[in-house]
Amino acid sequence: MTGYSSLLAQNIHEYNIASYGAVGNGQTLNTKAIQNVIDKASAQGGGAVIIPEGKFLTGTLEMKSNVELRLEKNAVLLGSTNPFDYPAHEMKDHPQSPKQDDNSSLALLVAYRAQNIAITGNGTIDGQGTALALNVDSLYYLGVIKDPNHSSRPNEKVRPKLFLFSLCKNINLENATLKNSACWGLSFELCENLTFHKLTVINRAYWNNDGTDITDCKNVKITDCDFSSADDGICLKSYYPGYCDDSFYIANCTVRSGASAIKFGTASYGGFKNIVIDNIKIFDTYRSAIAIESVDGGDIENIKVTNITAKNTGNAIFIRLGNRIRKQPGQVKNIYIGNISVQIPFGRPDINYDLRAEEPSYHNPFSSSITGITGYNVKDITLENIDIIYPGRASKAQAYFPLWRLKDFPERTGSYPEFSMFGEMPAWGFYVRHAENIKMKNIVLKLDNEDFRPAFVFDDVSNIELDKISLPAGYQKNQIIVKDGKEVKLNESDKLKVELLN
Repeated sequence: MTGYSSLLAQNIHEYNIASYGAVGNGQTLNTKAIQNVIDKASAQGGGAVIIPEGKFLTGTLEMKSNVELRLEKNAVLLGSTNPFDYPAHEMKDHPQSPKQDDNSSLALLVAYRAQNIAITGNGTIDGQGTALALNVDSLYYLGVIKDPNHSSRPNEKVRPKLFLFSLCKNINLENATLKNSACWGLSFELCENLTFHKLTVINRAYWNNDGTDITDCKNVKITDCDFSSADDGICLKSYYPGYCDDSFYIANCTVRSGASAIKFGTASYGGFKNIVIDNIKIFDTYRSAIAIESVDGGDIENIKVTNITAKNTGNAIFIRLGNRIRKQPGQVKNIYIGNISVQIPFGRPDINYDLRAEEPSYHNPFSSSITGITGYNVKDITLENIDIIYPGRASKAQAYFPLWRLKDFPERTGSYPEFSMFGEMPAWGFYVRHAENIKMKNIVLKLDNEDFRPAFVFDDVSNIELDKISLPAGYQKNQIIVKDGKEVKLNESDKLKVELLN
């Protein structure tokens, strides 16, 4: 992957913004002064724009080609809390997306069709997102800002992100602390050769605070980063038909999330392929540790997820093929998930958060799920060396979906994909429907307390291979339910039996 370090070896010019009129007192607006330095560095062939110790207040800055923004120790690039310091960024000849609702062009740092750019150093970029978002909200109620999609809070389209880089090449982000956006945190779309390394991303200032959203990018490497976000942690999206997220390596990261830790979707128009995720530590995450979703026609294929440890997390694995665009659905196939350890609590994982998810009404603990839709199966899914501790304590009196009513279990073909989307689940461990070629090997499911539901329910699934399935003592009967299944193979699990339903 092409990086920025090779460019720096040739390009040692440094431009300290304090030498060009920027004032680091946290009150003086430095947008023009800093932008002039970035423009100058780029025009003169490139170099490092130095942010020295101090608090440098600014509105939107546009990164230019061959420029490194270097944050020195105790340097803070401080986002303005005035919404009018964030003009909409013009992107001429930009590809069109079928869905633009979440695709705001407002951000603290923007870049368009630039190359060889970097943000490095041990300093901080702070978007002051809480104050900024509340000011947007106040101006809406005063009639100053128009927001036709305003509900209980300002729509994402009128709240600035921390970063928005589009159609850029050779981007390197390293060492810095990046925090407090009014909307998404680090947003990249249609970019190539993107590297995150040793970043600390804290995005818990307001609603929709994803850690990073990477849309239809190619050759992406995210390593040794720490994400703490009020919404999804590491989120892969695809807004542009004909494009996709391709060739990702995500490893050695920590994620704390008010939604899902690592998520493919929800936007999934193009797709996702050739993604490797390894050695991720997840904790205090409200929704899924791993969520893989195609609901807008995009294909998901060649995904490998290994060595995941998740504690105090609402759901382990959620794989979903849906169709909310009412056209040809995509495909979800060739996924390997191995060496996964997840602990699911009975209560809310986000109970101590300032921003807590809107919880559905009372429910029994949700199982993991792998689901397609009628006529369109999820294919070639292998789960190996999976260890999940469920809380149990399911209550028939509070909520109950009986097995004899599996034909009535909701399809929700066009619904927003989420681990809780089906409501009450008929299984406590795994629910699999509309799928083929499903292999589960060395699966250990544990319970803190009893659960009246079966561990596995397979509905309209063909070619099921189960090998070395371990369940709690006393849970050897009526734990593997197969309805309308074909070619079910149970290896090395003599104590377990498959119950077939008509």
